[in-house]
Amino acid sequence: MSEKTIENYGKSFLVLILPISFVIVLLVNTWKVLLVILLLLMVLTIWQQYTWEKWCNKVNPIFYELIQENQGKITPMDLAIKANFSGETGKRYLDAKAKEFGASVLESENEGQSYYFITASILGDILDSSESSEDIPRQPVTKVARSFLSPPASVPQEEKSESLPEPTPEEVKKTLEKQLVFGSLIQSELAKRLNVYSSTVYKRRNDPDFPEWSRSRDPDGIAWSYSRKSKDFFPIQE
Repeated sequence: MSEKTIENYGKSFLVLILPISFVIVLLVNTWKVLLVILLLLMVLTIWQQYTWEKWCNKVNPIFYELIQENQGKITPMDLAIKANFSGETGKRYLDAKAKEFGASVLESENEGQSYYFITASILGDILDSSESSEDIPRQPVTKVARSFLSPPASVPQEEKSESLPEPTPEEVKKTLEKQLVFGSLIQSELAKRLNVYSSTVYKRRNDPDFPEWSRSRDPDGIAWSYSRKSKDFFPIQE
């Protein structure tokens, strides 16, 4: 090996050793300061996590209330309006909840990002939607049901004596007056009446045109409305 080659190796070694030496000297002289900074960062991270969890505990009741009202569907805007904070904060909260509960996140042109959380009641609706309603006959409203849907009015005597034909057991499983014992129908009952899947009613129930849509499907032209409070469907009196 020539003297020139040895000299080149020596220069290359110095190029590597000088930065390493500088770092070692810096660590020896400033390790206390670096340790303090590291501890401060750890404390800050723990504090932020603590305050976030404490804040989430306050928001959780509002979140669960919206889940019940909207049948599992919620958007950052819904939560932000209800709890009075920014949409970005609401999105961060819902992202954490979606990860915790394994929720589905869907993008929509009208509503933006929507989160779907499955509860026991929603799961029951999904199971109901698997039932086919194609073979279920439309159910006519009897005179008793009509008297419930509209206020009494004076009619000719001969009209009072008339009655609509009663459905046969082969045509109808339940008549509307029996279903309306509590003045409303549940989702699966209305789906059978409208001759659609339960999931179809579930998807359309909050639409502004739901009454008109249900009227077009109802065998007697009755419009229906959905109550978020009771989770039932009520006939619209006209």
